[in-house]
Amino acid sequence: MKRIGWATAIAVFLALSAFAFGMLSGRARPTSDAATTSQVQHAGTHDPQAAPTADAPSTQAYREANDRMHRNMAIAYTGDADIDFLRGMIAHHDGAVAMAKVAIEHGEGADVQSLAREIIAAQEAEITRMRILLARHEDVPAPGVRP
Repeated sequence: MKRIGWATAIAVFLALSAFAFGMLSGRARPTSDAATTSQVQHAGTHDPQAAPTADAPSTQAYREANDRMHRNMAIAYTGDADIDFLRGMIAHHDGAVAMAKVAIEHGEGADVQSLAREIIAAQEAEITRMRILLARHEDVPAPGVRP
């Protein structure tokens, strides 16, 4: 249980920090990337009367990154909490890297791009570490099972 505690604390801290940064930045979004009230009302509905809206390139890229991350996080669970955690978190961190790259490519705020670069560096380092740990844990037989 102690092996997961520090990682969970770091993940929660990073999520809360990102949320707080977003709430405190107060930077208005460009109107070309902002959803209008009608787009928000029609999002996710199957109303044939709703006018189709073209997503901004950044929105398309975020959706693709999000969909890919969620597909990759749908792991085949092994019952080994360590292996399952590492596999799911690698996919989750890959998604964070992809979203940060979208922010760099499409964003305008130097402060956001700086944060995105920091996220990429941190997440890639953690992905490398998790892959090393995963390789170690996958080579270890399950408790009570003889090789």
